[in-house]
Formats: sequence, structure tokens, C-alpha cells
Amino acid sequence: MTTTLKNQAHHPKSSVDVSYDVVIVGGGAAGISTAASLLSRQSNLNIAILDPADVHYYQPGWTMVGGGIFSPKSTIRTMSSLIPSGVKWIQAAVAAFDPDNNAVALEDGRAIGYVRLVVCPGLVLDWSKVEGLSATLGKNGVTSNYRYDLAPYTWDLVKSLKSGRAVFTQPPMPIKCAGAPQKAMYLSADHWHRTGVLGAIDINFHNAGGVLFGVKEYVPALMSYIEKYKVNLNYFHSLSAIDGAAKKAWFTVAKPDTPAQTVEVEFDMIHVTPNQTAPDFIKQSPLADPAGWVDVDQTTLRHRSHDNIWSLGDVMNAPNAKTAAAVRKQAPIVAENIVADIKSQSHIFHYDGYGSCPLTVERGKIVLAEFGYGGKLLPSFPTWINDGTKPTALAWFLKAKMLPWIYWNGMLRGKEWMVKPKKV
Repeated sequence: MTTTLKNQAHHPKSSVDVSYDVVIVGGGAAGISTAASLLSRQSNLNIAILDPADVHYYQPGWTMVGGGIFSPKSTIRTMSSLIPSGVKWIQAAVAAFDPDNNAVALEDGRAIGYVRLVVCPGLVLDWSKVEGLSATLGKNGVTSNYRYDLAPYTWDLVKSLKSGRAVFTQPPMPIKCAGAPQKAMYLSADHWHRTGVLGAIDINFHNAGGVLFGVKEYVPALMSYIEKYKVNLNYFHSLSAIDGAAKKAWFTVAKPDTPAQTVEVEFDMIHVTPNQTAPDFIKQSPLADPAGWVDVDQTTLRHRSHDNIWSLGDVMNAPNAKTAAAVRKQAPIVAENIVADIKSQSHIFHYDGYGSCPLTVERGKIVLAEFGYGGKLLPSFPTWINDGTKPTALAWFLKAKMLPWIYWNGMLRGKEWMVKPKKV
């Protein structure tokens, strides 16, 4: 697929307030990394990032906050401190796309023109999907590491629980970091083990899916911890309602070839992973596939119908894990392919579906799951350095010490350590 656009803005049917060479929708990990990677390749590009947020979060750190390892403040920066120098930050929300006229409509009524567009606004957490959940979050023993203000409450609950039932939930896919629901459970159980109360706590994992983890090579190591912590596994269980004051939750159980039923579960604490979806302005746009995700070629990350649009991160429909590690690999590939398109070069760079999930099975050890399309193992290190199918202290060191620093000082600054794209 080749673009017929020239390197001039072209808006035959809609007037725009201002135009840019590249407009990036979303100022999260994907948007800022892509902008930085683009500028490192072509410094004269006129780039704008559209995002209404004041702050930027290192979301992979919230599991560690909920485990009492990171401070909440270590996971947050102001957006203004992270936007690459020379990039225009337009602090506004997107309302709609007009790809036929190379324009993005903002909620404040402005229209922003582009020659090339990158779409990466991230997912929406749908708390309202579970009846009663929004009203009880942050109290009554109901928490979630998927929110900055709630992750510290997770740790408060874990420290205070000496006996009773702890429930951890995982909704239907897709979600950000599919391992995060388990990570919260393992770190909590490890604390109870270390403090001698594990035997008095009934741990239940309610998973809407039918397997513990989607890549089979990592399951044996995880199952050893399921057994160590005496976790009760409940598959095909989707949280449907919750009454925090009554300490009760209801799950829809939909096992294959079996009529769905509802079961009631009492709890003393419950860690909820919310249902997740693309934003409405994505789902209702001409960029979306029938399921509501941005429709891209899974190798080039270029839109299937609009040659001057690319997407990465959590809202595009490639069948990869939705993780920050995936974005770290995707951003340089998108940047390379956009610059090649600008220069009318024929070479393209391919994304192999890489994603990583550092599964925090105990304080001090991690199972570092790294895989690509089709569940193919894509380890960053040879097994003599780190065997990703087993829990290791090295993987913990990477997660706890190295990856936050690499995120703030490398990835968001366009430094592509170990992720430089290779020509196809």
C-alpha cells in the first residue's frame, strides 16, 4: 500500500484551524514515544499531540503500588514535562475523525488538519459495566490497581486483612496488561505468606477466560504459585454486580456448552479489574473495524483503508498483548514507516506482535513472559541470563529498578534501546 498524498496538507471539503505534518491522538506512552522517535529521525517535522490530560501516569507501576513496593508519586509526571521539545501539545479532547478530508474534530469545535495521523488514545475503563461497582470503589474492601487513587487502598487492605476471603477478578479480554489481575493476587498472597496469615485467608481468582495465562509455556511456573498460595481458580466467571456494604459479589458463569448461571460470592476484600473498551470517538469513527478497534495491518500498523493513518497501543486491532512493552516496540516501527512514507521509500518495518508481562509472583521474583503473535516466545535474553519461563530475581530487578527508569528517560525520549527496528 502506498500513499498518494504529497507532503502538503490537503483539505478539499473542510476548513481547519491549523495543520501539521503529523498529528498524534493521545499523549500516553504510545503518543509521546512515537513523537520522540519521529523527531529523532526527522527533526524538522511539524508534530502535534492531542490530549486533554494534565498528567501522565506510568501505569505498569500501579501493581507495585498495590503491593507496597512503589510510592504512588513515583508513577506520575506532568504532561508538560514529557512532551518532546518542538512538539505542539494541544490540550483538548477529540470528538471525531474526518479521514476523507485529513482532519480531526475537537470537542471544543476546532478542526486540526494533518498530512499523516497516528491514533493511540488508549483504552477506557468501563466501571459502570458492573452493577454497583462505581458506588463502592475505594471503600467496603473494594479496590483496583487499575486506578492511581485506588492502588494505595489495595495495599491498605492487604496489610489489614488477617483472615477471611480475598477475591481477585479478571474480565473478558481485551484488557491492558492481561497479567495484572494475577499480579495483584500473587503480591497480596506473598505478603500474607510472609506475615504468617496465609492459612487463614481464602483466596479466590475469578477469571472470565478459560485458562490461567494465554501462553502455555508460562503456566507451569504460575501454577506452582497457585498451589503455594492455595488459590481457588474459577474459570468462565465474569463479575456482573457488587454490593460493597453487604460484602457480596455476583458472577455470571458461562462455561462452554452450559447454560449461563449467576453465583453469589461473599468477600472481605475484592480486587476488581474493570471491563475495558475503546473510547466512543474511536468505536463510532470511520477508522474502526466492526468490533470498534482501529483497523490496521498487524505488521506495518498502517490503517487498512486510509494510507496516511497509523495506529499503535491499546486501541488498534492487532492480536497482541496490550502492554507498555508492546508500545515500546511499536513506536519505533511506526516512526520508521511514517518517515519512509514521507521520503517515498519502499522499505517498511514489521511488528512481530512482541509484548511483555512481568508476572510478579512474589516480592523479589518475577516470571518475565515475553511473546509475540501466535504465542511465539520472544525472550530478550538468552536462558543462561534469564529463563523467562521460571521466576527469577533478575526479572524482578528489571521490573522494580530498570524499567521505570528506561520508561521515563529512554522510551519517552526516543531512545530505542534493544528495540531498534530492522528492515524487512
